[in-house]
Amino acid sequence: MNCCSNPCFQLSRVPELVRRGRKIFHTLGMSLPLAMLVASLTVVPALADTPLAKPSGRVILTISGAIDHTNADGRAEFDRKMLQQLGTTAFATSTTWTDGTPEFEGVLARDILKAVGARGTTALAVALNDYSFEIPIADFEDYPVLFALRMNGVELTARDKGPIWIVYPRDQHRELRNQMTESKWVWQLARIDVR
Repeated sequence: MNCCSNPCFQLSRVPELVRRGRKIFHTLGMSLPLAMLVASLTVVPALADTPLAKPSGRVILTISGAIDHTNADGRAEFDRKMLQQLGTTAFATSTTWTDGTPEFEGVLARDILKAVGARGTTALAVALNDYSFEIPIADFEDYPVLFALRMNGVELTARDKGPIWIVYPRDQHRELRNQMTESKWVWQLARIDVR
């Protein structure tokens, strides 16, 4: 049976189903918005058990720690294609390490953390050379911080701060122009440990 032949999905029955639902919610003492919230919360545990796809290419980012979604033993591994499938964003910003105002393209940090079901308050970012810095996850929620994969249209490699470079939109947010924020621009990012 497809959705079109299923009587629950027939548009002509929607008003009747809404009336029945309102009657049930009213009997239970719930408003429709509250009932919808309760119904949505029953779906969340099922989503938490949904595994991530396995990478088919070379793993360039591993996320571990306080996460709900994994695709390896206690961690989430991503190849470049998997990261790009989360959706990419681009912006231009100056940096201390480059000339001019390069354009960076990558995945928003908050989208990656959402994909793994991150539950912590900090993210320990670790580079290929083991440089690490603890970044408040609030940064990723408050600003469009990129896990940049490209600069000026060219894929980042380990020779030019890749394959992933954490990039803050410092030209768009002047408060990000300080030494503390510059320490968070981890290049050659390899791992994130959510705490």
